Amino acid sequence: MILWVALLMMSHCCLNGAAAENMGLERIEKCSTKCSQGLHCKTKPDYLFPPMCQNPAAGLNTSSVFHNISLSTVMICEGKQRCSLRLRIKTRLQLTESIHGVSVCMVTAGMMANCRIFSFTKASRERMSGLQVEVENDCTDISPKQHVQVIVKTLPGYCGITWTSTYDAPECINEDLRRHVPECITGRLSYDVNLEKKELNVSVTDMLEDHNYHLRLCLNNFICAGTGVNTLLKKEEPVKTAILPFTRPLPCLCIEGWSAVTDATRVRVCPFKDRLEELWLGITLDPLEEALSWEPTCPVAAVVALCQKREEDSICVDLPHSSQNVSKKKITFTKVDPHPQLCMKFTAGSQSWIKCPFADRRFDAWEVAVTRPQEHEEVKILSQITATLSVGVCAKSAASPVCQTTETHLVHVEKHKTVVLNLTEELCKVNACLQIKRLDVKYAATVMHCFAQCDQLLPAISHVTKQATWDLTWVIVFAGVCISGIAIVTLVLHAVLTVYRRRKQKENGSYCTSEKQTECEVPTLQTHHARHGGVLIPDSPQCGNTEKANLLSD
Repeated sequence: MILWVALLMMSHCCLNGAAAENMGLERIEKCSTKCSQGLHCKTKPDYLFPPMCQNPAAGLNTSSVFHNISLSTVMICEGKQRCSLRLRIKTRLQLTESIHGVSVCMVTAGMMANCRIFSFTKASRERMSGLQVEVENDCTDISPKQHVQVIVKTLPGYCGITWTSTYDAPECINEDLRRHVPECITGRLSYDVNLEKKELNVSVTDMLEDHNYHLRLCLNNFICAGTGVNTLLKKEEPVKTAILPFTRPLPCLCIEGWSAVTDATRVRVCPFKDRLEELWLGITLDPLEEALSWEPTCPVAAVVALCQKREEDSICVDLPHSSQNVSKKKITFTKVDPHPQLCMKFTAGSQSWIKCPFADRRFDAWEVAVTRPQEHEEVKILSQITATLSVGVCAKSAASPVCQTTETHLVHVEKHKTVVLNLTEELCKVNACLQIKRLDVKYAATVMHCFAQCDQLLPAISHVTKQATWDLTWVIVFAGVCISGIAIVTLVLHAVLTVYRRRKQKENGSYCTSEKQTECEVPTLQTHHARHGGVLIPDSPQCGNTEKANLLSD
């Protein structure tokens, strides 16, 4: 029974503080000390050096004296935003002739004890001896969230008869305190997000009257570290608003506000707390050390792993032994092959995000090139670095989707060199593939390249040849048409030019006949006798435009 009473007292004490968190506190106009009807109490400070305890009378102990002690918080106000807290201590005890009163002390760590004595007048205690009486006092100051130890003793003090408990005052998260207790009045923050302009439009209401108000952006970690964006809202301004610019919508980016008073309680809201995807940026590669790094901008409980993204279904398969738990420090994967299929997987709770920093192929260290110089495929490895590769020949089957490796070769490539893989016979098999993986690093993707059967390549090559021949024929025909057109145009121009010149000559001849007719007469033929026959040779005409005619005879 005694144990049950003690537990009931402790639970009542602890529940009082918790209940105050969820409802309005009781108001009092002034503090006071109340005792049971008929019991006259006097209040005075406790002794600075209390006397030594006395031995209790027979049958006198804590459970027989103290029956129920409760602790609670009340509020006393002098204005709307000028309220303070008081600790109410209600003690129920069994009064005897040897008990003249009670002593109540409130002890806070690092501070002197605050003690009061509630003494009973002799007449009233003699009259009510043997009865249960109640003493209540609510004049002890207490601060929000203050942790105190309460000690209740009899007066005079009897050794071993002491009731002790702890109590936590309501915190500033209590709505009643946030509205009326100055040290809890933080103001209410509301905001609108403009992602396009990267701005936060912040409004403040219910702030502490007649005081300026601070606003800033900060990154919330163990403490909220300022980003350099802050402003001061003047108390004279009727509307308390401000625009705060930001660079990235990080989940730990918060708006913090507080009144411009000493040790003011601050209010903090984080607009982007659910945007975890913003954390997975900032992956860096050290090409010399071949180290892949990422550092969390905000504290987050996550796991980071390397994975290989499959081309056929875009599923990223984790690489063995690559998982790391995120802490405040940088995550680093050493000796990583920067292949486009190698990615980082971030897992937080039930969600995962994939980031592939080499997808743009800016850091390709090596690649596989396939050419067809003849009627077969030729595989080359082009490398920008010195590396050792494992080249495996495998075959797919209908029974198993996994490519079964039949043989493996080690290939060493020098920087800026090309290696030709002499695997023609192996690659001519049905469903033959190559599995290539870099061996001189810790983390690497396995690249697969599959080939068609060699006899299936011939029709394709023949088709390509016919297509090429057909294309060449059209080129030749087109060239012939162009040349023929040019020749025809040239002949037409030549004919036109010839006709023009002849017409010009005729016009010039007619002019000569009309103007110089006397000079153009041909003289009478003169006969010259020769030894073997006659030859008629007319003298040359006087006109220079007439052709010379020769008559030859036997």
